[in-house]
Amino acid sequence: MKKNLLFTLAVLAAAGLLFVLSRLTLVSTGGGPAAVLTYGDPQTTLTFDLSKDGVYDVDTGEYTIHLRVEDGTIAFVDSPCPDHLCEGFGRLKAQGDWAACMPARASLTIQ
Repeated sequence: MKKNLLFTLAVLAAAGLLFVLSRLTLVSTGGGPAAVLTYGDPQTTLTFDLSKDGVYDVDTGEYTIHLRVEDGTIAFVDSPCPDHLCEGFGRLKAQGDWAACMPARASLTIQ
């Protein structure tokens, strides 16, 4: 139980850090909005250009998560995790929007 709490706090801290960094820096994706996925230990980041539709499968080491970029938005789709809560965040579009898949130890933030 204590490990889960510590992990939750770490993911929230990472999401907060990404939010702050997004306010301080620009992501070079051709000037359009981008989504940043952070996962794993050590932490790995992937950046997705929201102007290009696509479906992405990312092995986080815990689960393979599925992301869909469509019409300038990104969302967790067809989650393999037991609770599917990450799918409930819906489509992320605006700067600062975020979602997390706790079983996959992954967070997604719009920059």
